Amino acid sequence: MNRKGFTLVEIMIVVAIIALLAAIAIPNLLSARRTANTAAAKANVRSLSTAAETFSVAHSGTYPAKVGSATDAGGLYDFINSASSYCNASVQGYTYTCDLAATGYTIWANPVTVGTTGDTTYTATTGGVLTPL
Repeated sequence: MNRKGFTLVEIMIVVAIIALLAAIAIPNLLSARRTANTAAAKANVRSLSTAAETFSVAHSGTYPAKVGSATDAGGLYDFINSASSYCNASVQGYTYTCDLAATGYTIWANPVTVGTTGDTTYTATTGGVLTPL
């Protein structure tokens, strides 16, 4: 008798092997994504802090303040707080919050879900000091 096809045992072995490979690969992929989100958050906070410090140097020590104020001649406040910007938005697993005033600033990056999207909160304050919390 010439039979073609796979037996139930053979199919079950293949499924078990695929499940084993998935059990090994999925946690590694999630860990890599979390690490990438954390690195991006750190870089984004550093970039926003550098933008505010650059603005301060160009405007005699005054930091970007609210829209329409005398200290926002360069429109940096609009840039930082715009809808297309990072402040007051969730981007790549982190929620960014910016508190800008003419005398200084604080920028936060908080993971949307601690342990899943990221595991460290970053903050940058006046002077460009980046601190993990």
